[in-house]
Amino acid sequence: MIDTGDTAWVLISAALVFIMTPGLAFFYGGMVRSKNVLTTIMQSFFIVAMISVEWIVIGYTMAFGGDMNGFIGNMDKFGLAGIGMQVLEGATIPELAFVAFQCMFAVITPALITGAFAERMKFAAFAVFILLWAILIYNPMAHWVWGGGFLAELGALDFAGGLVIHILSGVSGLTICLLLGKRHGYHYTAMLPHNLPMTVMGATLLWFGWFGFNAGSALGANALAANAFVVTQAAAAAAAVSWVLVEWKINGKPTILGAVSGCVAGLVAITPAAGYVAPLPAVIIGLVGGAVCYFAVAVLKEKLGYDDSLDAFGVHGIGGTWGAIATGIWATTEINPAGANGLFYGETHLFTAQLISIVVAYVLAVAGSFIIYRLVSSFMEVRADETEELTGLDIVEHGERGYARSVLTGSPLLGSFEDSSEMLANTVHALAGKG
Repeated sequence: MIDTGDTAWVLISAALVFIMTPGLAFFYGGMVRSKNVLTTIMQSFFIVAMISVEWIVIGYTMAFGGDMNGFIGNMDKFGLAGIGMQVLEGATIPELAFVAFQCMFAVITPALITGAFAERMKFAAFAVFILLWAILIYNPMAHWVWGGGFLAELGALDFAGGLVIHILSGVSGLTICLLLGKRHGYHYTAMLPHNLPMTVMGATLLWFGWFGFNAGSALGANALAANAFVVTQAAAAAAAVSWVLVEWKINGKPTILGAVSGCVAGLVAITPAAGYVAPLPAVIIGLVGGAVCYFAVAVLKEKLGYDDSLDAFGVHGIGGTWGAIATGIWATTEINPAGANGLFYGETHLFTAQLISIVVAYVLAVAGSFIIYRLVSSFMEVRADETEELTGLDIVEHGERGYARSVLTGSPLLGSFEDSSEMLANTVHALAGKG
């Protein structure tokens, strides 16, 4: 029987998850330079439209259609054929409500990747890459974990997307940023966030929407949803505190960018565990997640020298990995009888399954993204050239500017002071190299 309360909660949760992608657009948009703000926002906004169509036509049936040997769903629900108004098997909501909820997951996952290659990918190549990535990487992984595939059979737990969403997007982002190469001027030109209030607003929308992301995954207005809601808040808050404290200790100043980055890191870390752990372990998961992600962003990236523009890997890849491991430690059937007990409760099978699933997610993300990138680059230009990067992708790719410019803030020929400074820095660097 369809339960109206459960249905209402899942539909509201779908709307909450929807607002996360525009929130991500503002979160990322505030962190790029002003000449690329519209490009960054456009990527997330366009993904909402493109992947929604893909999900209805083929994505849902690939992820949740009848299982084919544990690897992919069959085509029996192509174009949502045969779904109608009936109840979702094993639940108390219409299947269409589940389609809508999962559509928003499929939308935000590839949007997370864009933070890794921000400010340097051409729009046409971006659109083709993201569409192929959704079809060939996201849909199979969603089936493996949530659609009855082989990782589900193995016993892996991922309540709301640590494996399927965050590891997959973060590691894919790292792969693409390595293949694209660094932005021109990286390491010797200041590439500072142009609008931190916009980033804070985006982070707030992400935090708000994440309650639907995690609590909505209970697929009902019930005690499990309440637990997921509370642990989501606990982990996000704890991670924001730990990131700020570590940053304050090391750099001498607590920053708002650090606070919102820590919050998102905690949300990422608790996502796979939200339906399986109690509030106190959630606090621990958040505290560790904030500190670990800070070091991934501030130390690991600097030591290795890769240009993950907005730290998609450092926050989502590393945070998702820690969250999947933490699920294998603190999950308990006292919270969710349909789950399993982790190491803290004396059992090892779940922890082993989580480690295997993490390896599978990393391999799929790296190999799949590499192949798709090479395929796309074989028939179209992927990266903006140096002149286009200097001009800014807003003008080059979309013919728009995010902000009005005046003569006082920059030359009409050179653009903004930001652009002029970058041109000067690039010239000095080039001359120094020749000398």
